Amino acid sequence: MTEPFRVAIAGLGTVGAGVVEILQSNAAQVAMRAGRPVEIVAVNARDKAKERGVDVSAYEWVDDAAGLAGVEADAVIELIGGSDGPAYDLVKAALAGGKHVVSANKALLAHHGTELATLAEGHGVSLNYEAAVAGGIPIIKAAREGLAGNKMSAVYGILNGTSNFILTKMRESGRDFDDVLKEAQDLGYAEADPTFDVDGVDAGHKICLLASIAFGVQPEFNKVRMRGIREVTSADINFAAEFGYRIKLLGIAKDRDGLINITVEPCLVPEATPLGTVENAYNAVVVKGDFVDTPLLTGLGAGRGPTASAVVADIIDLARGLHVPTFGIPAKALKKPDFIDPATIKQHYYLRLTVTDQPGVIADVSAILRDHDASIESMVQHGRDPGQPVSVVLVTHDVKRGDIEAACEEISKLKSCLEKPYLMRIEHQL
Repeated sequence: MTEPFRVAIAGLGTVGAGVVEILQSNAAQVAMRAGRPVEIVAVNARDKAKERGVDVSAYEWVDDAAGLAGVEADAVIELIGGSDGPAYDLVKAALAGGKHVVSANKALLAHHGTELATLAEGHGVSLNYEAAVAGGIPIIKAAREGLAGNKMSAVYGILNGTSNFILTKMRESGRDFDDVLKEAQDLGYAEADPTFDVDGVDAGHKICLLASIAFGVQPEFNKVRMRGIREVTSADINFAAEFGYRIKLLGIAKDRDGLINITVEPCLVPEATPLGTVENAYNAVVVKGDFVDTPLLTGLGAGRGPTASAVVADIIDLARGLHVPTFGIPAKALKKPDFIDPATIKQHYYLRLTVTDQPGVIADVSAILRDHDASIESMVQHGRDPGQPVSVVLVTHDVKRGDIEAACEEISKLKSCLEKPYLMRIEHQL
């Protein structure tokens, strides 16, 4: 009889319990696809008495997460979370001890990916993390293996389901951010502290990892520019629709002749494009390769089932004996990325101004834009209310980011400008 592939699981929260459920319920199917049985030998969590909806009584209970590195197992499954602390300690110890690791921990890989990839290869084991990016979408496998023959110039997409849900509901209901955020929290889409989701950090971790695979570079999370969706208003969504766009929080990584740009920010995308039609808690990822153009993968990006499914897929790969370098190429071959100055990149922009409705305001704004090499493609203002605040929205032609940001800074100093100008990039080429 073929020896079972033994796993030890750290973390029995939503995803961890889902992994246990799959391995128990679909044991025969998993064994057939893995070529041998997959057996849970030990588990760890903070509260042994907690009801999780799965029976873990048959497995060795290890009180200290790091202790799982010493269990007789072939792989450790890290589902604790966090870029440091117990997760980091466990993964390092497991790799150093010659055990494979499967993780759903995007933050850990974004902060320590090069170190951990080097450690894994030095001890002849694998570090798999399909579940860390886009839940049930097999984007890591697609980029690292399925598209390995391509030179990739861009990877981008909707990488946070919570933000996409909020933006969808704002558009459908006309409500503002705070109201829809509360609904998302009530439904379990958003955490009590939604910072990582709505401020772009979660998507930043994910696009950092995708960029490393796509471009063969070391992950450097501190170089990812991030801006979330807190300042997006229902008025912005309505104005965007008038111009034929929808607002999406996008993670975007592009290689411009060897210079890398990685950003997370709300963008206007044409509503009829594939990304423009992705709604609610769904994710979508596009990889641009020189021989495949722009394949798009879409699906649920989080949740017990999709994320646990991705973890089990990684376990099956390891049980089969399929071992791929962490970022698709040997860790020693990962280049230190050279980053482009974002101020030099040209884009179309959406610019919302809140100004006093009085003669000469648009002339003043136009003069400032002209002085910063920015020209207006179109403009919308609804109604007249002399002497009162009014929203004016401008769409620019291509302009360098540094120039339009400098123009916004100068516009904000006008007496007629009542709020800080709000700027979003327009992505026509996605």
